[in-house]
Amino acid sequence: MTEYREIVKKLIEFRNERDWEQFHDSKNLALALFLEAAELNELFLWKKDSEAEAVNQERLKEELADILAYAFLLAEKHNLDIFEIVREKIKRNGEKYPADKSKGTAKKYNEL
Repeated sequence: MTEYREIVKKLIEFRNERDWEQFHDSKNLALALFLEAAELNELFLWKKDSEAEAVNQERLKEELADILAYAFLLAEKHNLDIFEIVREKIKRNGEKYPADKSKGTAKKYNEL
């Protein structure tokens, strides 16, 4: 948790030094997250499976860092504990996708 708090603190300092907090409302953070995810997807667009696995690692790291940064800022804005919300989601997904029914299949929970 300490490393996470340190990263969020650095993100907020970076943002505040540039007076960008005025742009970081929930809507804009969510839109920025969506756009960065689209940029991540662009790395894989039109590539065959083997090519997609050999994606440029530097670009992959940049896009993932952008996505995580906006997600962290949005969670911070709403006082959400990212570790807790992920643990909750894993639990809910475990209930929706029991291993004995979902193992080895990509079917949605309502099709199992």
